[in-house]
Amino acid sequence: MASKIKIKERILELPKVEDARGNLSFIEESGQIPFKIARVYWIYDVPAGQKRGSHAFKNQEEIIIALSGSFDVVLNDGKETRRYQLNRAYKALYVPAKMWRTLENFATNSVCLVISSGAYDESEYIRNYRLFKQFIKAGEIQSETIESVALPNPMVEVLPQKNTVFGCLPVELPTIKSRAGNLTPVHCSVDIPFDVKRVFFVYDIPYGKTRGMHAHKQCHQFLVAASGSFDVELDDGKHRKTITVNRPIQGIHVLPGIWSKEYNYSSGAICLVLASEIYTEEDYIRRYSDFKKIRS
Repeated sequence: MASKIKIKERILELPKVEDARGNLSFIEESGQIPFKIARVYWIYDVPAGQKRGSHAFKNQEEIIIALSGSFDVVLNDGKETRRYQLNRAYKALYVPAKMWRTLENFATNSVCLVISSGAYDESEYIRNYRLFKQFIKAGEIQSETIESVALPNPMVEVLPQKNTVFGCLPVELPTIKSRAGNLTPVHCSVDIPFDVKRVFFVYDIPYGKTRGMHAHKQCHQFLVAASGSFDVELDDGKHRKTITVNRPIQGIHVLPGIWSKEYNYSSGAICLVLASEIYTEEDYIRRYSDFKKIRS
């Protein structure tokens, strides 16, 4: 029998779509993520000198991204310690299960994004390093090869339903506060009404620029101001409304078939988007005249 390959952490180079209106990077299940997304959370307002984490997971895998600022991820496999500095939004760190990890050296106003393969489950955590060493020594670790998750990608030619702007509502998210900073988690199909297959974020947005200006045929989106603030204008062909997004604990659920644009970005704003579908150009309606025909 062929021996299995031990999974190790690795840096992932994310796409960086450069644009005069701001840069965009993304990560999705069928591409860079080798697991099904169960939970996404972000850590912010971390005081100088504080550490986060200092635990291991028995089975859960993670991808860690510095949306803004910088911090170090310190990993230990029970034998060796390795340190990674994350300071670019287009670089991510894949962390396998059974790896002791600590986040430290946070720069001011840093935002740490974590994409996880599992929902919160206290029994998944090993919070004592001595017990972690025993866990590894006992031989409970099982190496395996990573395989990308293959997902169906059905195309939809027409809008699934006549959604309106009145169905696009702000959602207050749970927040875990501590002296080591705040954490806001999103569990798929629990805190938001869909599973997340794609995560993208827009950053380095120049003053006065507008993003969006399109609709989706089947993709649900959840927009969060991970940093700063911006306005979201929603349009269903008959009605319009504008919502200001300015807190990392609140997001806007944008339904399929709703035209949206984002503008009035504050300095240093980051627009974080959780999407229900992987990227397909066929899902976009990019011309407003086409949108009006579909919605008429």
